[in-house]
Amino acid sequence: MQFADLALARRIEEAEAVSGKMCAEAVAQLQPESRAAVIKVGGGYAAFTGVTSPITQAVGLGMRGPVKEAEIKRMEAFYRKRGAPVNIELCPLADAKLFQLLVARGYRPIEFSNVLVRPLKRSEKFPVFAAGVDVRLAKPEEQGLWARTMAQGFAEHVKVTEELLNVIEAFSSRPAAKCFFGLLNGKIVGGGVLAIHKRLGVLGGASTLPAFRRRGVQTALQHARLKFAAREGCDLAMTITQPGSTSQRNAERRGFRVVYTRVKLLREWPLGKRQRRR
Repeated sequence: MQFADLALARRIEEAEAVSGKMCAEAVAQLQPESRAAVIKVGGGYAAFTGVTSPITQAVGLGMRGPVKEAEIKRMEAFYRKRGAPVNIELCPLADAKLFQLLVARGYRPIEFSNVLVRPLKRSEKFPVFAAGVDVRLAKPEEQGLWARTMAQGFAEHVKVTEELLNVIEAFSSRPAAKCFFGLLNGKIVGGGVLAIHKRLGVLGGASTLPAFRRRGVQTALQHARLKFAAREGCDLAMTITQPGSTSQRNAERRGFRVVYTRVKLLREWPLGKRQRRR
């Protein structure tokens, strides 16, 4: 059993922070007009890929010791310059003084998420897929199709915008990312992503089109990514879910367990006169 200590938390938070960094760099290269950028701050990274993008947040802060207030101010200036509020995914094993500093600067908690892990072995056997279900890797020329499929699978929760599609497509272009399609009777009906960082397999988002749910596609995507990560030499897999959600329950059925709960902290900016007129 993997003990949920600082060493494990550092490994997880580093992988997540690097993932955001690489995504921001990919967006900046593919869409220079997006003003996508990333800075290193407080032992982690603060990424910007659009005001409403889920990648626009800071991850990994305080995992290597105290964070100076000057660092927080520099990060705030980075986001404020781009017209974005500051979102920080904070690990409970981060330096304890960081939380106090952020609260004093006006940050407030807005969301919790559970981080789950499971061990992996190269020799591990995974269940066969349900009848008619298959999974395959997306080809490089299918990045746009993969992005649209993923977005449409989340459409009831997140509005599908051109900005979102661009971010998802850039996410798939990261060197460490492996994108998978879920198929039902040969038809593409879902997708998922896996990123590998220092033998840690990070299972990112996975979605299935509403009309094809409860047919075993999500289960197949989960097992296929775990199998791929194990064969690539990963000794551990991780995923993130909302507390008490169906996703958490399904992950626990496949051997994951909660190791800690993150809190997302937000600081918004008051609108100035010039902004109000716009």
